[in-house]
Amino acid sequence: MAKTTKGAIKPRLADAPDEKRFWLADGRYLKNLDELAAALRDMSAETFAYHVNEGKNDFAIWVRDVFGDNELAAALLKAAGRAQSARTVADRVAFIKSRR
Repeated sequence: MAKTTKGAIKPRLADAPDEKRFWLADGRYLKNLDELAAALRDMSAETFAYHVNEGKNDFAIWVRDVFGDNELAAALLKAAGRAQSARTVADRVAFIKSRR
């Protein structure tokens, strides 16, 4: 993965402001990347398909726009399905935490 500067780490691990939290189609709200990784691991295929399909990838947009993580957003756009998306987010979070 690309080099992550210490200044970019804190915002990527922080909670999103209330107005920028992610609302899942199943009614849950996500406030950070750890919660996104956990939600991706256990969300239904229907919920995933609502947010990720040929026309959009809501998770990639949220990661890019709220957390400023263009690398993770690009990886999510390439991920083949829910399980790979979950691994991608979890791996990125682990990498960022290792850089603290």
